[in-house]
Amino acid sequence: MQFQDYYQVLGVPKSATQDDIKKAYRKLARQYHPDVSKEKDAAERMAQVNEANTVLGDPEKRAAYDTVGAQAWAAGARSGDDVRPPPGWNSGYEYTGGGAGAGNFRQHFGGDSGDYSEFFEQMFGGAHGRGRARPDTKTRGEDQHARIELELIDAYRGAERSLNLRGARVDDSGHVVPQERTLQVKIPKGVKEGQLIRLAGQGSPGWGGGPAGDLLLEVRFRPDPRYRVDGRDVTEKLRVTPWEAALGGGVQVTTPDGVTVEVTVPAGSGGGRKLRLKGRGIPSSATPGDLYLELEIAVPGAVTPEQKTAWEALAQAYPGFDPRIQ
Repeated sequence: MQFQDYYQVLGVPKSATQDDIKKAYRKLARQYHPDVSKEKDAAERMAQVNEANTVLGDPEKRAAYDTVGAQAWAAGARSGDDVRPPPGWNSGYEYTGGGAGAGNFRQHFGGDSGDYSEFFEQMFGGAHGRGRARPDTKTRGEDQHARIELELIDAYRGAERSLNLRGARVDDSGHVVPQERTLQVKIPKGVKEGQLIRLAGQGSPGWGGGPAGDLLLEVRFRPDPRYRVDGRDVTEKLRVTPWEAALGGGVQVTTPDGVTVEVTVPAGSGGGRKLRLKGRGIPSSATPGDLYLELEIAVPGAVTPEQKTAWEALAQAYPGFDPRIQ
């Protein structure tokens, strides 16, 4: 994804306090407000300023952004350069709404147009909002968003996991400092990737005695070279010998949920052929997914004299066979 240097957009150092960020945002918002600015790119600049403030004005988003930014800045990256964060970099981060205190301000100075960059959407997805209000009346706290990485077997059997959440808070001097908490999370059987697990009352605290918001955990499966997941359907590689593929027969397979079953490989099968095991994908009370076994032919080597003789005999049994001819 293309990196966005939000500190550069707002013209503040990386050590800026939350108050510094707020002041910089106010100054730039007045400068690029579409009703007063005569610059041709005012609308585009205003969108960039809004996006930068949405991230840096929120302690949780800023902490997550700085994790990616540290790697990008160390590599000399600038806005527009491609960056590749390590897998799972943002698991366990909590995200709330837009920049702190920005909601009402945007109504006056031109605001959140919804035009977020691809970089922002890939980092925070739908976790942005309208900003945090500070009403005097009893108000429910905002929902928070985080991601949780699970093993595929957790979706088959359900589980209970300990989740360390990385957040942030503003200290007395106005700087963002890390803050962590640990929750025990019950993973329901049949959960699928992208699904949200709602933990009631674990979000931002309410105001004026209002209830806390909820914590929404977005499920992601930890990458596993053995499986591909598409909704509730799962594809697993099944390695077979050349003779099993050619002659067919029964082979034993261990499914993702640890169950051993026997499947029949049809005679004359080639690499890439898929065998469907109906209902053995991710479970569901309605319609469970299917498990697809994708055949991969494992060719043994010819090391001993007997093995070499066997391969030579096979070659003689197929005169004229050329796999390179379509």
